[in-house]
Amino acid sequence: MTKSNHPLSMLSASEINDAVSILKESKIDHENSSFSYINLEEPDKKTLKEKSTLDRIVKIVGVDKNSNGFEAEINLSNKKLLNEEPISSHAGPTYTLGEIFSAIQLTLEDSNYQKALAKRGIKDLNLIQIDPWPGGGFVNKNIKKGNRALKAISFLKDSEKDNAYARPIQGLIAHVDLTEKKVVEIEDHGLVKVPEAHARYDKDGQETLRKNPKEIEISQPEGVSFTVDDNLINWEGWKLRVSIDPIEGLALHQVSLNDRSIFFRAGMSDMVVPYGSSDPLHWWKAVHDGTEYGFGTMTSSLSLGCDCLGEIHYLDAYKLAFNGSAEKIDNAICIHEEDFGVQWKHNDSTGMGYNEVRRSRRLVISSFATVGNYDYGIFWYLYLDGTIQLEMKLTGIVGISAFHEDIHKSGQDFKISPELSSPIHQHLFNVRIDWDLDDGDNQLFETNVETLPITNNNPEGTQFHAVSSHLIKESQAKRNIAPEKSRTWKVVNPNKLNKVGSPTAYKVLYGNTPTLLSSPESPPGTRASFAKHNIWATPFQAEERSGGGRHTVMHSGEGGLDDMTSKDRSISECDLVTWHTFGVTHLPRPEDWPVMPVEYCGFHLIPVGFFDQNPTINLPPSCSSKSKSNK
Repeated sequence: MTKSNHPLSMLSASEINDAVSILKESKIDHENSSFSYINLEEPDKKTLKEKSTLDRIVKIVGVDKNSNGFEAEINLSNKKLLNEEPISSHAGPTYTLGEIFSAIQLTLEDSNYQKALAKRGIKDLNLIQIDPWPGGGFVNKNIKKGNRALKAISFLKDSEKDNAYARPIQGLIAHVDLTEKKVVEIEDHGLVKVPEAHARYDKDGQETLRKNPKEIEISQPEGVSFTVDDNLINWEGWKLRVSIDPIEGLALHQVSLNDRSIFFRAGMSDMVVPYGSSDPLHWWKAVHDGTEYGFGTMTSSLSLGCDCLGEIHYLDAYKLAFNGSAEKIDNAICIHEEDFGVQWKHNDSTGMGYNEVRRSRRLVISSFATVGNYDYGIFWYLYLDGTIQLEMKLTGIVGISAFHEDIHKSGQDFKISPELSSPIHQHLFNVRIDWDLDDGDNQLFETNVETLPITNNNPEGTQFHAVSSHLIKESQAKRNIAPEKSRTWKVVNPNKLNKVGSPTAYKVLYGNTPTLLSSPESPPGTRASFAKHNIWATPFQAEERSGGGRHTVMHSGEGGLDDMTSKDRSISECDLVTWHTFGVTHLPRPEDWPVMPVEYCGFHLIPVGFFDQNPTINLPPSCSSKSKSNK
């Protein structure tokens, strides 16, 4: 892999170090600042098309020594600080790792917290695990407006390698004021016995291990079919760039097929995890894992032969650590090919024609982020027939309480072991796609399939038809799935026609997916307005990047999709952006403990009239000579 100077190349360690040095050399004192993240100020599609060379501009976001948020814009090309502005204290930047460490230490040192532990017979603080959660939404009365805050819940280990989540300290919550650097309240809902059973999930923690299944070996003796240059990928006509955005995680850029553009950028704009239990340990939780913690900054390193299987190409990434240093994420992005079964097949039933089959394959681009107890995989798949799929893989450890029959309610709290319950909750993701279908302005259509009435032309009532509607205003594009109508949405370039005279298009196809179940008037309902609808659409504006608002720490919903669409702008033919909400409503089960098997959600983008015929009709036969049979 070579390093290029493309405007969309990922930031290097030296660029991050240079940016921090330029910032610290400015007039404002940042020696004691805690840094949230650094991101590349990506040029928009129009700028990239019009200019061959562009300056590299980055933005550093963090919290200064007074716990005030700031963002600083820096030109790396000429080594200059362009400007620095404060961030509203009512809608601040992501929590820094320094703030998280501080919340943990302040909690452990608090005398009232120690007394609460002592009441439970707990004296060894070295065995305590503290998980800080965002303090917004339901803000403690003792937190001054404008102050940054975290809520800390606790778990008890029985040894260094213990899975602490098996032993929640029920009903104990520390409210930490990060601005004033103190614990303002220890919320204690009474004594509940700390569970005793361990829940180690490492191999050494198991009594026995099953005999390993026979190894599956994936070999490509002639090498892979893709190339990677810097962060540019070429595969079977596909061309795109990839990156790790500090908020969004894995993002795709300039996606094209056979030199025809599809979209300019796609990434997770925000997500929310609202809990639906009345349990005092959980009812207030509704974390924005992206904009409150930084999905990209939580990206974890991938292991060869474990996270990805086969002939693997890895890309490293660099992030800005809270102390101002550049931190490398080894193997942040995995790129590989997978066989995907049959692409198409037909056996001529007359026995006189061809018997043909072609195999499918897909290019997989993936990463994983670990946010507290949960792990999230972002998987983008590109297929030979022009399909694009996004799949989120949810795993890790579910939220946990020590079970008590007086606390936990049927239908809200689910017993997953004799001593533990887990609350009902949702994981709702919002993905933003900045379209550039066939290199032009685009439109959005909705298609519903409807039953035709019984008439002389439909005497038996067997007929149904598809009805398409052009969505021309933002208000019309706030829509939800409707499986009973086979509802889909289609992004169209009205100025590019195929051989049958129809405009080229891509269809958005969801699986069954929920929307936000919290009341619209609740704090989660206002802070995560993006989760109210499965699809939204807006005309492109560079500053509109997050479905929940640019900064969400301690915020009340400012700048989210409700605000963005309040002017009801035209989307009839424009530089179109669509926003897609999907996810899962999780009713925990015993099988989710001690580690949750992967649960999947996502959507497909499928070409509709983008090609004039099956684009894989020219695939050569590929029956493997190395396959084995019992005959």
